[in-house]
Amino acid sequence: MEITQEADDSTASRSVPEALATFDPARRVAAEGLGTGALVLTVVGSGIMAERLTSDVAVALAANTLATGAILVVLITILGPISGAHFNPAVTLAFGLRGQMRRGEGLAFVAAQILGGVAAAIIAHAMFELPLAQLAQKVRSGPSQWLSEVIATVGLVFTILAGVRFRPDGVPWLVGLYITAAYWFTASTSFANPAVAIARGFSDTFSGIRPLDVPAFVAAQILGAIIAVVVAGWLLSPSEGRR
Repeated sequence: MEITQEADDSTASRSVPEALATFDPARRVAAEGLGTGALVLTVVGSGIMAERLTSDVAVALAANTLATGAILVVLITILGPISGAHFNPAVTLAFGLRGQMRRGEGLAFVAAQILGGVAAAIIAHAMFELPLAQLAQKVRSGPSQWLSEVIATVGLVFTILAGVRFRPDGVPWLVGLYITAAYWFTASTSFANPAVAIARGFSDTFSGIRPLDVPAFVAAQILGAIIAVVVAGWLLSPSEGRR
């Protein structure tokens, strides 16, 4: 999420933030796979644990929410200085559209994010002694779900871009708190992440999503990222003569 780059207008012209240049591409890509995997492990694992401990769906969702928001703060803080802590193809796309991500590295990030997420879903099943190979059966489809994903992703990406612009040291908390809130104000419980959506398609647990429903979620998330980039490009730019 490029939390280490300077918060000034010159950042948009840099293809690779200088603060991240000390880490080679292999380490950056590995950090993205590891971080996305840890995120999915938390989402899926906490969902399984919550479902085992309570039959109250609201309580289970609250537990799932708190675990997800907390791990995001941790992961962005410790891995942000290595890769920028995207952990999300929609975020990688946003930085690519802003000219702050090389295309080749962006594609490598996305591949690592997806592979890390799917591997983590399998590991979560192993931890809870569930069948490793699963396909989710939970239906998540319809206009309200898709609109929710557009809105959730717009909010997430804009939060990151505005945080980087005005308060880069606060991005871990901004993202963790935003996702904690978005779990509850969106009908879809705010996936807002194509890699996480794909990974959750391979887990027939509390946090699962039927694979048939994943493409529409991903399309909505990509649309949300594009909208956020357009809005941020205008709203976060100072007026001429007022710099």
